[in-house]
Amino acid sequence: MIQHFPPPSGIKAPPLSFATRAGDLLFISGIPGFDADGALPETFEAQFANVVTNIKRVLDEASSSFRDLVKLNVLLTRSADVATMNALYAGAFGPAPYPARTTCVVQALPDPKMLIEIEGVAALKG
Repeated sequence: MIQHFPPPSGIKAPPLSFATRAGDLLFISGIPGFDADGALPETFEAQFANVVTNIKRVLDEASSSFRDLVKLNVLLTRSADVATMNALYAGAFGPAPYPARTTCVVQALPDPKMLIEIEGVAALKG
C-alpha cells in the first residue's frame, strides 16, 4: 500500500508530498522551518521549533509519533549551529533512545534564509 500525505492546507509548498507511506514505513520529506503562515523566522531556534512542529503534524496525520521515528537526516547551513541543534534535538526528540541520525552542513537550502531542514523515516504499525 502506498499513501501520500499532501502539505496541510494553507502551507505553500513545492510539488511534493509531505510524507509517503509505503507498507509500514513513512518517508517524511525535508521539512523546513516555515511557520503555519509560510513565514521563515530569522533565528535558528525558531526555525528548529517550527521544523519539530511540522514533523509532528506529519506524524499525527499518519497516526504516528516521535517514538516511531527510525532515522532522521538533519541539514544545516551553518556549522556554528550544530551544538545548538544537538541541545534542541535532545529536548525535542528525547529522551533516549533517539532515532538514527545523519547531520550534514550544506552550502545552501532552497530558500537562502533557511537554516535547517529535517527529513526522516518512521516505522508505522500495520
